[in-house]
Amino acid sequence: MTDWLPVHDPVLVFAIVATLILLAPIVMERWRMPGMIGLLLAGALLGPNAFGVLERDQSFVLLGTVGLLYIMFSAAVEIDLSVLKRYRLHSVGFGLLTFVVPMALGLVAGRLVIGFEWPGAFLIASIFASHTLLTYPIASRLGITGNPAVTTAVGGTVITDTLALLVLVGVTSAVRGVADNWFWVQLALSLGLYVAAIQIGVPFIARGFFRNLGRDGVSQFVFVLAMVFGCAALAPLAGAEPLIGAFLAGLALNRLIPHHGTLMNRIRFVGEAIFVPFFLISLGMLLDLRVFLAGPYAWLVAFTLILTVYAAKWLAAEFTRPLLGYSLDQARLVFGLSLPHAAVTLAVTLVGHDLGLFGDAVVNGVILMIFFTCCVAPFLVEHHGRALALADSHVRPDYRLPPQRILVACSHLTSACPLLELAVLLRDRAQNQPIYPLVVIEEGFDAPEEVERAELMLGQTVGQLAAAEVPAQAVTRIDLNAASGILRARRELRATEVLVGWQGSSGPRERLFGSMLEHLARDPEYTLVIARQVAPLNTCRRVIVALPPNAEHEPGFAAFVALLGRLVRQLGAPLVVVAEAGAGSVLRRELQPLAALADLRLQPVERWTAMRRTLAGFTTPEDLLVICGARPGSLAWEPLLASLPARLATRLPAVNMLVVYPPERVEYRDEEPLTEIRF
Repeated sequence: MTDWLPVHDPVLVFAIVATLILLAPIVMERWRMPGMIGLLLAGALLGPNAFGVLERDQSFVLLGTVGLLYIMFSAAVEIDLSVLKRYRLHSVGFGLLTFVVPMALGLVAGRLVIGFEWPGAFLIASIFASHTLLTYPIASRLGITGNPAVTTAVGGTVITDTLALLVLVGVTSAVRGVADNWFWVQLALSLGLYVAAIQIGVPFIARGFFRNLGRDGVSQFVFVLAMVFGCAALAPLAGAEPLIGAFLAGLALNRLIPHHGTLMNRIRFVGEAIFVPFFLISLGMLLDLRVFLAGPYAWLVAFTLILTVYAAKWLAAEFTRPLLGYSLDQARLVFGLSLPHAAVTLAVTLVGHDLGLFGDAVVNGVILMIFFTCCVAPFLVEHHGRALALADSHVRPDYRLPPQRILVACSHLTSACPLLELAVLLRDRAQNQPIYPLVVIEEGFDAPEEVERAELMLGQTVGQLAAAEVPAQAVTRIDLNAASGILRARRELRATEVLVGWQGSSGPRERLFGSMLEHLARDPEYTLVIARQVAPLNTCRRVIVALPPNAEHEPGFAAFVALLGRLVRQLGAPLVVVAEAGAGSVLRRELQPLAALADLRLQPVERWTAMRRTLAGFTTPEDLLVICGARPGSLAWEPLLASLPARLATRLPAVNMLVVYPPERVEYRDEEPLTEIRF
């Protein structure tokens, strides 16, 4: 190396890496190749084994390791748990397939072709069995994470990686002479305690933090990082690898991080902008082609490893077609997701080299195998994932509604922030409609000053929505009162949903002249959502829905089910529907779409008059109570319904509550195409 190379100035090193992260996807896009391939090639060319511009020092090792753990965490936190539960047998089946088939082929290749003894053959076979979810961000970008094929591949990853790591533990213990019966009992107990501690302890700590301390975005994000890497750091104490700990932490935090909320957007942004690119560059730096100049044995090992891993993972993915009923695109997508090797592969290879089971030819052959699998897999996921995304976009449900437009009535910033978070949860991202924060100024001499203050506040609300990558259009209105201003803005913007905050009680003036909410409910052409939020919604353990008699016969009940479906899908919480025992088969049929999104349970009550007593004894502070309201004169209207929310708010002061008034009729316009109900 020269005096100039490798570069040691940290500022210049970071500038070079930032330039690579910026330009690699742009250049690869011109060649119609995934951007991560460009980062791998950049690391190989600029690394110590080629031009030597960058050195794989501790900073690259640190950020690369963080990026690897971040990939595992992101894959777990983005899993749709309702889909995973529905297809859990698929995940277990594929996890066993993608472990057994590569292990069998790996043993044959290791013994007969490369010439290993049994310990080395088992260790090289475990390398083939494991894989890394390196291409999962591509599936996430295409919006197909809810597809059964993606869920199966993600769920199977933790199974096959865990089994591969158990093989590693068994081989190393056998070589060192400590693999007795007590060792395996101790390992099983420690792993069981570790998994139970994460799945029980992490949600408990996270709920307490989000409810009491983590009200700003920075503290929430740092808390998530601390929990993930804390769990990963404790994994070796239980006999597991840190990446398993990061994956388990993601599963534990899954229900507490809404998939389209501001916190999830921050998690994706930091991973895709810094951690994952650093991992890809550091991985490319490991490639050293000079080893293959030493003789034909290195080439034999490399070709054997590459061909075996391709054949093994392809066969395992192909078995999903007859066994799980997957299409060709789904099987190829599973192949693309399970083909990349990096995490467990590197760990097993380095351990095998330290034990003397692997030579330099094997180490470099494994690195070349990692490089080729990471280059080919993005093509498979991009091509077949896009085909599945296009096929899913052509599915048309039966129910159709006007384009969704959400209007959020803001009085002051403190109450506006949770309302905006709720609006993000209820928003249908596929329609790409903005959210409209609204401030109504009452007519008076100080109206100009109030408008100026309102515009400053609305600027902050727009910034909050921008952090979640949600378009926003701030609206200011001057009117005689708040209700008239909201309704006027609703008609002008043709909003389909209006969100309003509520304290849970009414003052003397409202009891005499009628509350603002009563005035808002008089317009029957939109969905009115009245929110009383005392804690972050992502901490809710259950969503409890109270339905009045005949609610399922209302014209707007389909819109209510659609809104409820988007909410429970974001929160990932089980759903309990409380209704009269005689609701019958119509209610079950109307609620059937929700059964595919969450655990659905019907809780019958003998009569509607007992609803308040039932809900008061049934609901806990960690629940979200949703009351389906009805406007006076409608089929579902009952005199008790008018006072039920206020009485429950007094009886349950620590419970989050939503009162939803579905539209009684929908105002269609010729220039507005109808859109299907999406969850």
